[in-house]
Amino acid sequence: MLIGKYQSSHSSRYQSGYLLVGLLILIMVVGYALAAAGAKFSEARKREREQELLKVGDTIRKAIGNYYNQTPGVVKQYPPNLEALLKDVRFPQTKRYLRKLYSDPVTQREGWGILEAPSGGVMGVYSLSAAKPYKTKNFRLMYRHFENKKYYGEWYFAYVPLSISK
Repeated sequence: MLIGKYQSSHSSRYQSGYLLVGLLILIMVVGYALAAAGAKFSEARKREREQELLKVGDTIRKAIGNYYNQTPGVVKQYPPNLEALLKDVRFPQTKRYLRKLYSDPVTQREGWGILEAPSGGVMGVYSLSAAKPYKTKNFRLMYRHFENKKYYGEWYFAYVPLSISK
């Protein structure tokens, strides 16, 4: 009888050892799967923010262009600041080129880098992020200059009027 008890407790210890090793492997596999899922989610979020940056930057660029082109008189002017795009008081009835000042989608904060026009005013904006862009090729023709840029701060959304030569 003594031998049977010894064999039973001895095999029980081996079984619990295998169980612990199995649980450890299971925890490692689940941890790896969660890390991979987190990386995919982070990548997807970065792509979304990048697309939002393109959309918001283009919206601001167009608003600057509308402000510039609707300047009364012959000499065109860029807006003195981004707030002027919300409420243009140069006309009897206030004009609005933007509904709100957008925050930078990449940094998730208010504030943009400002490109000043040679004659003064805001000619364009850029992100203050030093993060590396996900997209580096195959931009629309208008944003071909974004290709191979090292960080988002090099993506300039500027309104440049077309010059008509005769």
